[in-house]
Amino acid sequence: MKWDVTPYRDTVMEYAKALLSQDSPSGFTLRAVETAENLARGLGYGTRRSRKGNLTILVPGREHGKKVGLCAHVDTLGLMVRSVTADGKLLITKVGGPLLPTLDGEYCRIYTRDGRVYTGTILSLSPAAHVEDDAGTRPRDEQSMAVRVDEVVSTAEDVAALGIAPGDYVCYDPKTLVTPSGFLKSRFLDDKASAACLLTVLKILRDLGQLPRYDAEITFTVYEEVGHGGATFSESLDELLAVDMGCIGAELTCTEEQVSICAKDSAGPYDYAMVTRLVELSRANGVDYAVDVYPHYSSDAAVAWKSGRDLPAALIGPGVHASHGMERTHWHGLKATMELVGLYLDCE
Repeated sequence: MKWDVTPYRDTVMEYAKALLSQDSPSGFTLRAVETAENLARGLGYGTRRSRKGNLTILVPGREHGKKVGLCAHVDTLGLMVRSVTADGKLLITKVGGPLLPTLDGEYCRIYTRDGRVYTGTILSLSPAAHVEDDAGTRPRDEQSMAVRVDEVVSTAEDVAALGIAPGDYVCYDPKTLVTPSGFLKSRFLDDKASAACLLTVLKILRDLGQLPRYDAEITFTVYEEVGHGGATFSESLDELLAVDMGCIGAELTCTEEQVSICAKDSAGPYDYAMVTRLVELSRANGVDYAVDVYPHYSSDAAVAWKSGRDLPAALIGPGVHASHGMERTHWHGLKATMELVGLYLDCE
């Protein structure tokens, strides 16, 4: 039976904001993992962490002959200091695939190895319209952008004295906002929106006193954006449902108000039987869904397959507009995603 998740609108938004408030580009995810772990433990669930840093939440089922896995990722896109210029600016390299033109003018935080945190602004190296002729036309790429640190520095030595060095993470502001009309606007909804959905599913199960049909493991991975987050799922899983963002754009039917069911992405088709089951569950229970093919996409499920996991897998997620840029989804898309997860788990 489909859950009525309407009473959990504030919950999923608050969980999303809690996760989004923690800087967590791939490889620098401890704060986000701790946030998710504390929320899950507060609901009474057991957890474990992998040596690589993934967080798994253990959900007992009514039956124990099968184990299903669900996953979302809490790592995000980001930047890292590549080098320091002679006049004290920080040149950058990408962590994952952020759309660099969207970062021109964004505020950021620089984390040093010894725990200090500085603020700054990501800018073009031709930032001033009153000075540079190419201020409006210079490419916004790794070779033409830098971080202006909010400290009095004029040399590379000044920057070094702050403890800032190559390899330090640069984390830009997610700018999270929930609108009265139900939109969740933020960077990194890929995939913290889905992680918030799965945490809310855990709360619904606890509040209703329900269990999924089978034992379940919900894993939050920490290297998805760089391509190997799903390489270390438990060997005991019998199938895997990745919950990641749904794509919106040309030749795609999904909207921000729907859950997307992905039939195929750049790694190939998902398991036919699982995709069919998800479509049938949505159709039979009035879940607002779309089925799409993503040409420029891969997921933790695909990585699990490439790592040798012998299990069927599928992919769903709330529709997210402007992926890897200034993203946006809607409460209705989050709602549909949680409804479908509940049906997939066969909770009662």
